[in-house]
Amino acid sequence: MIRLRSILFNLVMWAMVIPFALLTLLLIPMSAPRRSHIIAGWARFVMRWLALSCNLKYRVIGRENIQSHPCVILSKHQSAWETIAFQDIFPPQIWVLKRELLWLPFFGWALWALRSIAIDRSAGREALKQLVSQGKDRLAMGLSVVVFPEGTRVAPGRKGKYHIGGAWLATHTGATVIPVAHNAGEFWRKNSLLKHPGTITVSIGKPIDTTGMKPDDLNKQVESWIEAEMQRLHSL
Repeated sequence: MIRLRSILFNLVMWAMVIPFALLTLLLIPMSAPRRSHIIAGWARFVMRWLALSCNLKYRVIGRENIQSHPCVILSKHQSAWETIAFQDIFPPQIWVLKRELLWLPFFGWALWALRSIAIDRSAGREALKQLVSQGKDRLAMGLSVVVFPEGTRVAPGRKGKYHIGGAWLATHTGATVIPVAHNAGEFWRKNSLLKHPGTITVSIGKPIDTTGMKPDDLNKQVESWIEAEMQRLHSL
């Protein structure tokens, strides 16, 4: 039954990508935050369809920590779930992602139209310069920037290397950082068709004022909070 429900969920979710991707292209003349709010309707639909079709819901701890101004959101990355759900949870946002995703038909076009920051990971120092330049631009537009410091999805119970990019962006732009932990990977695993029923918990940490902070110190503080919170969520 879980397999059938998951297949049905995927079919409807991906069918909705095409019209929303085309709508994103049509909305390019609009302001970036307004465009993001409208297209987030796809994410809201997907979250509700996920709850209905697979009985997979979510709850948020620390919602009061969400800021009204654009921030840099540094989050654990376990699943494709958070790339969708964060659009339903946080203010208008874009993501830092690998450049290859822009080449995907429809989905990649929408990412481009939403002004996502596509990075060439092999570019090293140049990639950091690009991240700061484009990140500063997006923050000025009124968009929060979502960064997954581990760079790739990591299985529950494991920890990847926390890369410096997100902390570098925040300290070089003076942006507030919001750390986020969640256990989505326990229900929607990497590269898995199956979506298991239950309730995903998203924990939003207290905002971090990055004024005067060094990237390394910020990165360590974020890593420490996220990983400690991951252990707490696992024990719930």
